[in-house]
Amino acid sequence: MSSDDDRGRQRAGSAAAPAPHPPGARRRGLLFIVSAPSGAGKTTLVERLVEQTPDLTMSRSYTSRPPRGGETDGVDYNFVSRHRFEAMVRDGEFLEWASLYGNLYGTCAADTENLLSAGRDVVLVIDVQGARKGRAAGVPTCTVFVMPPTFAILEQRLRGRSKDSEAEIQRRLQVARDEVAAFSEYDFVIVNDEVTSAVDRLHSIVVAERARLQRMHDEAETIVRTFS
Repeated sequence: MSSDDDRGRQRAGSAAAPAPHPPGARRRGLLFIVSAPSGAGKTTLVERLVEQTPDLTMSRSYTSRPPRGGETDGVDYNFVSRHRFEAMVRDGEFLEWASLYGNLYGTCAADTENLLSAGRDVVLVIDVQGARKGRAAGVPTCTVFVMPPTFAILEQRLRGRSKDSEAEIQRRLQVARDEVAAFSEYDFVIVNDEVTSAVDRLHSIVVAERARLQRMHDEAETIVRTFS
């Protein structure tokens, strides 16, 4: 699970379009990517989305940074040493990974594949650079970029958290300027002006993706045969 402090992250190709599966076979899960600047509220939105959406799981990232107060290994993140993380990179174990604010974050390819193969839809809350790596891996995804209503509101939210130094806030704001320019790389854009309505829009995207022809083809064919 990613926090808004740590990750922002982008478009992994077009909307999910897996090949039709054989009748009776377990459907393959969909992979969603949600990115946003730090402080835009992406993690809160996805956590609430998962709570109200059956068969949707929020991916738990690996990170090289130490746990913060209240965080639990295997719940909030998979916390590993920097040495271990770099070894995983060398061994090609990550679907995507990125360096952010001096720490390393990544999504384990095997963990993600296990969930998708089991028919679970998975949401990755990742920053722009990490999501680009996911796209380069050729994995079909549906991507969503979450934007704050304005730069001023984003700055207000960052300052309202009262836990970052002025230098850190300025660094995050500069990264945000770069990240928001990447919104056109995504399939969908949501403005997080109010949490409940933003979650509703996210939920609508998930429902729509699940109803795409490529997803419903076999079930629809089965229904058609009942008309013969």
